[in-house]
Amino acid sequence: MKKNKITIKGILAMFALLALNLNCSDDALNQDNPNILVPTSFWGTAEDANKGILGAYSPFIAITYYSRFEIFLSDYRDDVVNGFNSSDRTAAGAFNATADRNAPKWMWEAQFRGVSRANDVLFNVPNIEMDATEKENILGEAYFIRAFNYFNLLNNFLNVPLITVPFDQMEAPDLIPQAAPADVWTLIEEDLKKAQTMLPDSWSASQTGRARAKAATGLLGKVYLYQGKYGPAKTEFAKIMDGSFELMDDYAANFSEEFENNKESLFEIQMISDGQQGWGADNANSGSGSAFQADLAPVGYTDQNTMRVNQWALDIFLDEQTINGEIDPRTYTTFFWNTNETTEYQGKTLASRTYLNTSYEDAFGATGTNIFGNKYADWAFNGKEQSLDGGWHSAGNNLRILRYADVLLMFAEADVMANGGNSTQAAVDAVNEVRRRADMSEFTTITMQDIEDERVKELTFERTRYFDLLRWDRVKSRIVDNPDLKSESGGTSSYKPGREYLAIPLSELDGNNNDEGFKQNPGY
Repeated sequence: MKKNKITIKGILAMFALLALNLNCSDDALNQDNPNILVPTSFWGTAEDANKGILGAYSPFIAITYYSRFEIFLSDYRDDVVNGFNSSDRTAAGAFNATADRNAPKWMWEAQFRGVSRANDVLFNVPNIEMDATEKENILGEAYFIRAFNYFNLLNNFLNVPLITVPFDQMEAPDLIPQAAPADVWTLIEEDLKKAQTMLPDSWSASQTGRARAKAATGLLGKVYLYQGKYGPAKTEFAKIMDGSFELMDDYAANFSEEFENNKESLFEIQMISDGQQGWGADNANSGSGSAFQADLAPVGYTDQNTMRVNQWALDIFLDEQTINGEIDPRTYTTFFWNTNETTEYQGKTLASRTYLNTSYEDAFGATGTNIFGNKYADWAFNGKEQSLDGGWHSAGNNLRILRYADVLLMFAEADVMANGGNSTQAAVDAVNEVRRRADMSEFTTITMQDIEDERVKELTFERTRYFDLLRWDRVKSRIVDNPDLKSESGGTSSYKPGREYLAIPLSELDGNNNDEGFKQNPGY
């Protein structure tokens, strides 16, 4: 099991030294360690190039990034999740993730670590004598990784420095300014266009999980959509809709370790249940598995504070029935709630179940009202190890970042918006393809509200909802003005205009001497 996943342990201790460091602060940039490798003693062979690019993927599985903490800056910020208690976990959702908080600091560092390592590859690999195709593929991966991280940085922080060379090539890294967001968007587009032409269409089985050309295409379409460039977005999504990808027959297969890297998936974060523990993962001998499932698990099935789901989200799922008069099967995959109703789907009888195949009544009693998460729990495949029993890095279940169903829904949105908000047949067809998989009736016409609702049903807990609201300029009207959606962590009274984005970490402000060109975001 897991033989086809990228295995980076063994090179991380070495490559972490070549990252030159995490961020722009003085104490991070001005340290020397004579006992470690430096770029001049590395970057000489094809093997070094491959180690370097695998090291650039490594921050994705850090517990400060996708392994765990990123969920608090995406799903925990949206209007579906109502996180219990006030802490670093729920601060961003309550608009209280101030500059001294761990969450923005850790995310900033992890994402810029990915940028930095991609820059190292792009700077050094062109000078290595190696197979030309192999070199081109590796450079394409570096462009993809840099663009991917800058896309996340823009959506989280908005005002970020634009760094395209290794830190040791910068004359005054402590004076680097923040860039205009438009300039960062331009770099992302340019990087992804390069990645499209340089990445392979597929990798060998032993390299499954490395970025492919269509992953760059899908992300480029998403980048255009987020900027309101609907025509170019449609063009890129249409390239994905050429038969290269298909929907899995069973919706739930997208969230099980058993069906990782399947025909629906464009890009996944590769997690490994390796038995290692430790706070980190971006270094040797630390866990490379997923820890965020514990933050979606029901109360009593996790050692974390966890969360409950707001009623409106379940209601959207229950508002319409399948063509067989049953509950949308996606509901059972996504939520754990108090119901005895079942749905026949893909030869199975779906019921509301959580770890150890426990019913809601057995877990919380016949009168329980809280709604909990269920997606990614994978309890039918791996028992309970995804939550309480397994510790921080127990789960080997990959995090799906971009899949074909999302592409279809984004295409439909781009097509409708390019047509002045009016229904188009192409948009109807794309959304119906998603709905048919769930045995839902097909539309004859479609509105943006239909597309928005379908995104909730299809993509809840997939790190998209908050950023949908952000790009639709509805964070305030939807979340801030409905404080009950965050009632379990103190409401939304900490909101100030600008806090739709995270605070620039205090360590970055203190370490940057460009007082005019490097400032805190509005609202903090």
